[in-house]
Amino acid sequence: QVQLVESGGGLVQAGGSLRLSCAASGRSFSSYAMGWFRRAPGKEREFVATVSWSGLTTYYTDSVKGRFTISRDNAKNTVYLQMNSLKLEDTAIYYCAAGPYEVIAGTMYDYWGQGTQVTVSS
Repeated sequence: QVQLVESGGGLVQAGGSLRLSCAASGRSFSSYAMGWFRRAPGKEREFVATVSWSGLTTYYTDSVKGRFTISRDNAKNTVYLQMNSLKLEDTAIYYCAAGPYEVIAGTMYDYWGQGTQVTVSS
């Protein structure tokens, strides 16, 4: 079992930055790939970014490439999502997830956090 708790969300103006954190407890955090997903109002959940267990492999959805950076610190059992140049369309609840592979499909992740709200204002 892995428990995930996100933090770092909030209200930010367009063009600003936020760093989300996801703290994991339980077994073998370093053996899991970690992903960030988001759900905007009225929309389905979408993939944002993922990182392999080692931190060496990352993937991003096209809309955040060059603006968001996913990273992890296995010593701290934490994964991060640095979000820069935020846009109105980045407004969503952001979720972290843990699974065996660094993939896009949310169905492949076994554990999910409760989410943290990110609101970007004009």
